[in-house]
Formats: sequence, structure tokens, C-alpha cells
Amino acid sequence: MIECICIDADNKPKEIPFNKWLKEGGKYNVIFTCTVLPQKVLAFQLAEIELTDAELPYEYFSSHRFAFTEENLLKLIELIKDCEDIDFSMDELLKQTELEPIKI
Repeated sequence: MIECICIDADNKPKEIPFNKWLKEGGKYNVIFTCTVLPQKVLAFQLAEIELTDAELPYEYFSSHRFAFTEENLLKLIELIKDCEDIDFSMDELLKQTELEPIKI
């Protein structure tokens, strides 16, 4: 699991109920990554929210909604490599993902 923070909870689809939607500033844990089609966008499955058939066509959360520390971004890159069906460049990932400043 890779910890991240939600930075964009706008535009909730009507198919997803409020109790299964993101909270801006909320901490979440990425457990799976994939590229969703036809958009060809990196997306995440989260440990905290289980999207079911009731939320179709939504199965994952877009990566642009989250920020990572530099350390967790490196872990995310490893997770992406471990997920079988990823056809996604690391350059594109870095364009879609923001770093979260580390608070000391």
C-alpha cells in the first residue's frame, strides 16, 4: 500500500454515492494501478473505498486526484511495474502526478 493525499475531490460522478467518494485532504492507500481505457489514464484502486458493480462504469480513481511524497512516488513507480497490465510511461505518470511537500 502506498499512502497518498487527495488533492482533487471535485466533479463526483452521480453513479458514486457520497460515502464512497473522496474527501479532499483525506489520506488514502493505493493498492492497485491500471490504465483505464479509452482515456488511457493512470488510475488507482484504494484500500479505503471499494467500488462495486453499483458504481459502474467507475471502477478506479484517476491518478490526477492524488499527491505523493517523493518517497511514496518511488514506491508507486514500483507498484506500477508490478501491476501486469500497465502500458504507461513513467514520464506520463510524472506529468499526471504531483509531489506533496514533506512537512518536517
